[in-house]
Amino acid sequence: MANDTNVTWHDHRVSREERERLHGHRGCVIWFTGLSGSGKSTIANVVDHMLAARGVKSSVLDGDNVRHGLNAGPGMLRETHGEAYAERFGLGFSAVDREENIRRIGAVAQLFCESGTIALTAFISPYRLDRDRVRATMRAGDFIEVFVDTPLEICERRDPKGLYKKARAGEIKHFTGIDDPYEAPENPELVVHAGEGTPEALAIEVIDHLVQRGILPATD
Repeated sequence: MANDTNVTWHDHRVSREERERLHGHRGCVIWFTGLSGSGKSTIANVVDHMLAARGVKSSVLDGDNVRHGLNAGPGMLRETHGEAYAERFGLGFSAVDREENIRRIGAVAQLFCESGTIALTAFISPYRLDRDRVRATMRAGDFIEVFVDTPLEICERRDPKGLYKKARAGEIKHFTGIDDPYEAPENPELVVHAGEGTPEALAIEVIDHLVQRGILPATD
């Protein structure tokens, strides 16, 4: 990757491979994508719980949580950093802001992966190009796209945060699935149907996939 500033990449003395040997499993990024209310965060957290029970090093990067810090919006930054800073670095929900949101979290997830940790990301990430760009920054096999395929009518019926109701009322603009598009993955590594199984059953599908790929060791 070209960089026009005076920065140089430094390799760590402890390699990724050494860390993975210590951990007893490989690092990777499990990228859950789907509509709001599809069950992404719930499944990611159940997978994380199951991995912890196996002694696996993992971490969940959740869309809402990340927008409280790393990808905070202008309103959250204005009081502490001032108007100019907030407008330049704060992220809203326009197409370009969503692009930067995914770029930042993709870079963080890659750092986790390179440390031998399994990073579970739960983001709507509605644009196919943005997800593919994250994939392109990683080694082959590190990016596992999991499409949480839940029909819009089920997501809207669940509406755990009341966002669909607000979007339908015109109180929220650029809401994915209502007045902004969602581009489903064309070739995800795994598709789970959250309207047809419990979070635990779907999490087991993800765990089984990791074992099949050799990321996790098989258990007796």
